[in-house]
Amino acid sequence: MHRLLAFQKVVELGNFTKAAAALGYTQSAISHMVATLEADFKIKLLYRSRTGVRLTLEGQQLYPFLQRTLRQYQAMSDKAQEINGLGSGTIRIGTISSISAHWLPKLIKAFQERYPRVEFVLLQGDYSSIPEWVRTGEVDFGFVTPDALTNTPVTFLKSGRLLAILPPHHRLVGQSTVSLTDLASEPFLALEEGAYSEPLTAFAEQGFHPHIKMRVHDDYSILSMVELGMGVSILPELVLTKTAHDVVTRPLKPNLTRKIGIVSQDAAALPIASKTFIDFILTHVAELP
Repeated sequence: MHRLLAFQKVVELGNFTKAAAALGYTQSAISHMVATLEADFKIKLLYRSRTGVRLTLEGQQLYPFLQRTLRQYQAMSDKAQEINGLGSGTIRIGTISSISAHWLPKLIKAFQERYPRVEFVLLQGDYSSIPEWVRTGEVDFGFVTPDALTNTPVTFLKSGRLLAILPPHHRLVGQSTVSLTDLASEPFLALEEGAYSEPLTAFAEQGFHPHIKMRVHDDYSILSMVELGMGVSILPELVLTKTAHDVVTRPLKPNLTRKIGIVSQDAAALPIASKTFIDFILTHVAELP
């Protein structure tokens, strides 16, 4: 299993030296583990060059099996820890950028004060990729909007306002509220959220098709673009927490909200560390912005 972990880290970082530093081995030890793995399989797995390493064609075919094996090993390790009680473990979370920035840091800090040996892995995605990661076991649970998963159980946590985001000298800044009609003809910067988007759904329900200038996967990139006058947008109020971007926000008319909840693996498959952290989140929902 150590050889598989070493091989995975070399592929992930593209470099034997970096992989050795990340895993706490010498470079020669990592090279030896990969070489013995190749010898056991009787297959060359990596191309080595001055610029780094990359998978061979045969290595590309075997790599998905390696990843599944490591996930199953981690699940077995987590189950053993569950039997022995929560002392350590790894919690894998699929998350969106606003939750990563404004919810998880305080939650993780407080949780690790109680369970200092528990580690976290955060994968940032959207309303499509996160449920798929949960389904395949890539993550234990993730944050999504319940509206995006009508046939999947989602534990509701909280909702927050969506706001119109405008450049500082935009013609709509003088209005106390902004309607979807006002925004429909403007260059619109759409947050790429996967198969479901609260703003685009609201536009469609009112019979509008906004002039989408660009689709962007990150809220904060959109704020930078709006600041430069590249367009307008609609973003969750949570995104504006502690931001230094020079933009103007206005309430929408009609009012729009974003719901956030948790989608997770079946309770029987969920590691005890993740179960405990989900319970921790639920007890601290009222404190979240």
